[in-house]
Amino acid sequence: MSGLFDLSGKTALITGGGSGLGAAIARGLSDAGARIVLAARRRDRLEETLGDRAGAVCPVDLMNADAIGELHGFCEARDMMPDIIVSAVGINLRQAADEVDADGWHRTLQLNLTAPFFTAQAFVPHMKAQGWGRVINIASLQSNRAFANSVAYGSAKGGVAQMTRAMAEAWSQHGIMCNALGPGFFPTELTAAVFGNAELAAKNAAQTAIGRNGRLDDIVGPAVFLASEASGYVTGQLLYVDGGFTAK
Repeated sequence: MSGLFDLSGKTALITGGGSGLGAAIARGLSDAGARIVLAARRRDRLEETLGDRAGAVCPVDLMNADAIGELHGFCEARDMMPDIIVSAVGINLRQAADEVDADGWHRTLQLNLTAPFFTAQAFVPHMKAQGWGRVINIASLQSNRAFANSVAYGSAKGGVAQMTRAMAEAWSQHGIMCNALGPGFFPTELTAAVFGNAELAAKNAAQTAIGRNGRLDDIVGPAVFLASEASGYVTGQLLYVDGGFTAK
């Protein structure tokens, strides 16, 4: 049974791998045997996540049009073309609907929706050639419900859910399973405002079936599952990791 979850011999690219859920997933995939390539803006955070694990760091800003090409060249030059892609890069500006401007809208959709698609697309030829691949997108509770001050973020994350299904339709016939994780409330940089409000954090915890908010380690098992042979007949799905928040 353990062989179903063994990632030995695989390479995983994690964007947004320097902090939060991306860093937790990167460590989990590494512990399961994968080499990891970490991509984000802050080299120091990437190096902190990588530590002495097998892999490499590639500081890039996915707001830039050339970043994905740079990332592809980086992986190709080091013989680290990814078998697994996790797009954990993201931003939530928390602007009220009446205050969203064009720049904030563009930045939010670029990092949460556009970059994940084109990152995957860039490496699909490699995955097709070997007949195996895994794409894991990061969706959200906001993929199918609304929260205050998040119209741009919610729009992007709704798009992630549909994009994941479309990716599966296009690429799974080539052995590339495409799925998304939908985290509940986890303590990350994006949710600092939520966890900084004890009353709000407690309210969110009470909304779950389990009775608590997420811990970073809670995302690891689901990510390893979707990255491994264990998910070989699972594609186009959004797996909520939310303690039952969406069940209530």
